This record gives sequence, C-alpha cells and structure tokens, in this order.
Amino acid sequence: MSHPPVPRLGRTVAGLTAVAACSAGLLAATAPASASPDPARAAGAPRAAGAYPNLAPHPPMGWNNWSYYMCDLNEKIVLDNARALVQTGLARKGYRTVTLDDCWMSRQRDTRGRLVADRTKFPHGMAHLGQQLHRMGLKFGIYTDVGTLTCEKFPGSLGHFQQDAEQFARWKVDYVKADGCNVPVTPGHSKEAAFRDLYGQMSRALRATGRPMTFSVSAPAYFQYDGDSVWHRVIDWSSELGNLWRGGRDVALQKSTPAVKWSSIVYNFRYNSRLAAFQRPGRWNDPDFLLAGATGLTRHEMQSQMSLWAMMAAPLISSTDLSKLPAAAREVLGNERVIAVDQDPLSVQGRVVTQDDDSAVLSKPLKNGDRAIALFNSGGTPRTLSVSARAAGLPEAGSYRLHDLVTGRRTQSAGNIVAREVPPHATVLYRVTPG
Repeated sequence: MSHPPVPRLGRTVAGLTAVAACSAGLLAATAPASASPDPARAAGAPRAAGAYPNLAPHPPMGWNNWSYYMCDLNEKIVLDNARALVQTGLARKGYRTVTLDDCWMSRQRDTRGRLVADRTKFPHGMAHLGQQLHRMGLKFGIYTDVGTLTCEKFPGSLGHFQQDAEQFARWKVDYVKADGCNVPVTPGHSKEAAFRDLYGQMSRALRATGRPMTFSVSAPAYFQYDGDSVWHRVIDWSSELGNLWRGGRDVALQKSTPAVKWSSIVYNFRYNSRLAAFQRPGRWNDPDFLLAGATGLTRHEMQSQMSLWAMMAAPLISSTDLSKLPAAAREVLGNERVIAVDQDPLSVQGRVVTQDDDSAVLSKPLKNGDRAIALFNSGGTPRTLSVSARAAGLPEAGSYRLHDLVTGRRTQSAGNIVAREVPPHATVLYRVTPG
C-alpha cells in the first residue's frame, strides 16, 4: 500500500477475488490461535479505560448501506431499511443504529466550509433524516474521513474536525464512522504518526461537542499489512480514541460472487479471531458487516457468520436490503439466543481453542458461568468436530448441558463437546452449562 493517498482496503472486487483464490491452508496459516504484543495484556492484566467515553457498553448493532448499496443510497433507501428494522422486529432485538456510509454528501463544502448533503439524494437534508430515524426509536449514524477526501472523493474532515463534529451534533448524530483514505503524510513523519494525529483530532472534536456520539475508528484497517507489531500498536491507540475499530479488509460487496463473499467472511473471521487480546468491555474489534440477506449465501454460511461474529463480541451491523429480507436471513439475524452471546454482559471476545486448515473451535465465557462453544467447519465436506470441556475452559463437572443455540436442541455430555457431521461452511453453536 502506498501513500499518500492511502486507498481504502477492499473497495474493489479484484482484491476479494484474490482472497477467494486462496486455499484454506493459506487462510489458516495467517491465523494463529492468539496474538498479542503484550503478554501481560494477554493474561488479562487490567488497563486504564481510554480517554474517549464509553458510549458502547455492548457491541453496536444496526444497519449500514455500504456493502449492499455502495454509493447508490438516498433518503428513501435509508428510511425503507429503517422501517424494515422496526417492522421485522430486528430493532426490538437490538439493531437500532442506521448509518450512512460514503457518498451521502455533495462534492463541495458550502461557502462557510460546512459539509452539505447531496440534495438530489437527500432533498430534506441530514437533520430531517435524523429526526425521522429518532421518531422510529432508532439511532442516526454518519460517515466521514480524517483525510483530505473520503474514499469516493467527497470532502474529508481534515482541517474541519471541530466544524464537522459540531455539525454532526446539530444534526443529532449518534454514531460517527471515520475512514482513513487520502491521509497525507508530512515528510519526516511516519504514516502511523499521521493517522494517530488526525484520528486524535477527530476524537477530541467529537468529545468537545458535548453530544455523546459513538466513535468508530478505521485506522487499523490501513495497517493490516504493515507487520503485526505496527498493526497491533495502531489497534492499541485506536482503542483509546474511540469505541470500536475496523481491524482489516472490508467484507465483500453485494456485486461479488457468493464464493467471494464466503471467502471474505472466512478471511475476516481469521484475522479478527487473532485480536482478542485487544478487546475489553466497551472497546470492540470490528470485522465489518453481516451479509445475511439476498446475497447468494447459503443458510449455513449466513449462520456461520452470525455465530462467529457473536463469539467474537463483534458489532452486528447488517448491510443488505432489509425491505426484501428472506425468511432465512431474518431468522439468522433475529436469533435472540445468538444475539445474547454477542451482547453478553461479561463483554469478552471468545478465543480460538484449536484450529486447522478447515475448522476452528472457539470458547467464550459468559457472565452466568456458562461458556459459548462454536465448532466451525470452513471446509467443503461434512466433519465431526469436538473439544474437551477442560480445553474449552469449563470447570470440572460430572456432566455438562449443551443447548444448541440455532436448533434449540438440548443434550448432555460427560466431558467432550461434540458436533457430529457438521455440514460444509456450517457452525454449531452451543451454550454449555456445567453440572
């Protein structure tokens, strides 16, 4: 990746096609079971909360237009999807933040330097849109970029951080996603220093408004291929500046083939599962959007992404046409048992217990003493997967009760957690109770 400018990761289908061409072995080779630059952190040592207020005590949930619509968004599309959140019951289950991504604004600021909504796409403006969302009981999210331009070449916030933050506050914005395209690097300074300075300015500007706005930082995504030591360091300071951070490559776009979409889900799972040491309550690793919907993915594939994201305490942000949501996708997104794993009050990201080229087993502690155990078959043939209760972190007990959170089936085990003949691309998700 060259700079300046810094291109947005994953904004082309070509990059994801390359991922689809990767073998499962290559994907697994990039994903050790755990990674941390600081052994004390990996061991669970406490660290001070960041300067940015804790505005996301649980992983954010909602909808974003980008993966499905890209720049083809307008007021009607946004409000139709917002209404669908309410009508399908997804809003009641937690999906409440509706976020506009890139392309919502005009190509030029106004004569006073303010961002202006594209009046063709949003004839009533952003304040009106926010009012409509709030009347539905939803939250209003918006996109900006800390560079000179957004990824799609609309005005960036560089040089206007306080002005833009105050404008977002006037529009009653609740959530700000700040991208990192087109960040200039001053001679004699590092790329990391440039990103840290600009994201720091945006963070301080949002705080100074006095309005609570959840802050999503995209800085780490621009360092994924700069070496783990740099990447991890950027994640660490991003967690001080905001509430959640994009860790790496964008998930696939709607125009991608189903095979590319599936490969991108596996790829994003693999990298994000390595970052559990950086997550802490109120600070979230974000592996990007949920693709469940009319996207060509199978029921098993949609369910695998939902289950794995829940195990990783990841934000659950749908990017599809919710107004045409198939029943299977609605059931996957709306499964309250799985959502409860993601939103568990203990607020801990699950960790990989074991994995190979075509499978992974994750364990996540839950507040009531249970464990969520996910057994993921990423390969192309059915496979029986298992893990011992001890290896999964469960206490010694004479027996264990297993509740399959997808099928609802309840079973018991004397010690091994087993999922038999897991179909290709499927995940079995258990809630395991000792005794």
